[in-house]
Amino acid sequence: MIAVVAGLIVRDGKLLIAQRPGDKHMGGRWEFPGGKIEKGESPEAALRRELSEELGIEVKVGRIYHAVMHSYPEKDVLLMFYRCSLMSGEPRPIEEADVRWIKESEIRSYNWAEADIPAVQWIEHDGLDAICDI
Repeated sequence: MIAVVAGLIVRDGKLLIAQRPGDKHMGGRWEFPGGKIEKGESPEAALRRELSEELGIEVKVGRIYHAVMHSYPEKDVLLMFYRCSLMSGEPRPIEEADVRWIKESEIRSYNWAEADIPAVQWIEHDGLDAICDI
């Protein structure tokens, strides 16, 4: 099983999402940015590192929002979603194909990576305000 973390970042009523590069697993699909936890690394440290490497931003990692287990044909993933606050930097696609700030009402307009779909549903149910509570 692969342990992965994702950041839920809201600014000015919009949610940050990222598009996976075309040459990676689930390429072209949208996700909440983050990545794999390295050996000996805490989930929070992994999330700070991944968001810095992939988007060039620094975040404050808050409480976990939800976690989901997902089985792809080639691997099993434990994906942990954390509430985060943007501390510095402007997100840009360093290791992602694209990044966007979207309104809650636009969330279903994107082709999501399968493991991220439960988070989309939770956000639709709870609203963005639930994420802002770090």
